[in-house]
Amino acid sequence: MTQRTPVLVGLSQVLQRADDPAAARPPIDLMVEAVREAVEDAETSGLRGRVDSVRAMKGVWGYRNPALRITEALDMPGAETGLSVVSGNQVQAVFNQSALDIQNGRREAIVLCSAECGRTMGRAAKANLELDWLEDDDPPHLPDASYGDTRWTRHEMEMNRGIQQAVQYYSLFEIALRWRNGETVEGHRARIAELWAGFNRVAQGNPNAWIRKPLTAGDIGTVSPANRAVTYPYTKLMNANMRVDMAAALVLCSLDLARSLGVPESKMIFPLSGTDAVDHYFVSERDNLHSSPAIRLAGRRALALAGVEVADLDFIDVYSCFPSAVQIAARELGLDLERPLSVTGGLTFGGGPLNSYVMHSIARTAELLRDRDGGRALVTANGGMLTKHSFGVYSTDEPATPYRHEDLTAEVHALPRREAATEYAGAAEIESYTVMFGGAAKATKSFRSVYGNRAAPTTEPSVAHLACRLPDGRRAWANVDDPDTLSAMCEQEFCGRPVRIDVAGGAVCQ
Repeated sequence: MTQRTPVLVGLSQVLQRADDPAAARPPIDLMVEAVREAVEDAETSGLRGRVDSVRAMKGVWGYRNPALRITEALDMPGAETGLSVVSGNQVQAVFNQSALDIQNGRREAIVLCSAECGRTMGRAAKANLELDWLEDDDPPHLPDASYGDTRWTRHEMEMNRGIQQAVQYYSLFEIALRWRNGETVEGHRARIAELWAGFNRVAQGNPNAWIRKPLTAGDIGTVSPANRAVTYPYTKLMNANMRVDMAAALVLCSLDLARSLGVPESKMIFPLSGTDAVDHYFVSERDNLHSSPAIRLAGRRALALAGVEVADLDFIDVYSCFPSAVQIAARELGLDLERPLSVTGGLTFGGGPLNSYVMHSIARTAELLRDRDGGRALVTANGGMLTKHSFGVYSTDEPATPYRHEDLTAEVHALPRREAATEYAGAAEIESYTVMFGGAAKATKSFRSVYGNRAAPTTEPSVAHLACRLPDGRRAWANVDDPDTLSAMCEQEFCGRPVRIDVAGGAVCQ
């Protein structure tokens, strides 16, 4: 083995719970603190001066080069600066690239960092307070490197029907799963509430989880004033929780550097392998709405590259923005839904700082591995509408082979693709559907509007979005706004039913 073997030596997580948005620290200050603590976590002097790249994850803020601010604040002169695009897979994807850069000798020590202040943004919006870090600044120079794919992931036909938000898509996936599994409406509702209660139990044991309050499946699955219906079948407590102020940082370096600086062996966590893959970009063009070929091919390949079986994994963190994401990943990877599939509590209870969540899942995974005398773990990451996927396998043991990485996107895109019907009127069959409730039905046009300026939520259904299969196999989208039909859709199974679509995209269920 080369001594350029990549190794994770430092980590940190920072939480802020300031009630006054005017007094809260901005994201850049949280990132600086997280990076400082991550470097100190390696328990060695000299590491800060050897960092030659700082790579930040893009967030809901206007800093155009936050990595530069960090290098200046922490005296890391000459370090390369980088910035990712916004996507939930980016932390693991950039980690994979960073491991390769160290192994190939391009970099010696790399910092990854992120921060979101969704809680502060929400409170500021409510108080009509302007936050100066939301606007673009003008740094001396833009980042040296950028990471990620900015391709749009919503089909024109989906947007024409008002389908733009993540919760709409993942609810559609959820109902498609229910239909595929042959579950009853009530049985399915109870099962996913119990699945999420398991994530809550994990959060109770995670010192850096945002919500550690014990909650039962009944608390999570039952609509109440504190737990409104968002999209059928999801309540608020089944959604990613973006109203959090969280930051995290990771420090990777070569094994040679770590040992020369005297980093304790107990601090070292080794990435064994990493993979990336992208499903068909548009949901409209996917073969079905209950699977992910990219997760199946890339996730299983990551384990194979590391020489690890599912049964060998001591810890797993499956990206958990919504219950459907967990269930699809578990099915594709051969994971038992009865075992813990999160180390944080997931994006609902651990905290869902948008693009940044996986920074926390890797940090928590490393903490747990450090506490074991030997262990292996899998971290999964998901961006878009179950679109972009990244995987990492980690171990406490120094690997016998070099770090290995593959991108499986070409193989995924060679698989069948369904045609979307942009204009259609006539008979069809309901493939999946979701029902939107009140203010939640208002589509957001930017991440900034996620945190404020939304219509007041209600418990009344407002519109249903239908994914429909046409007689020729194409897929079309339609909407229903009849109140009686909307109510029935929340109590009965509508998948498989015939429907007639009109030229304006309205539908009548038969």
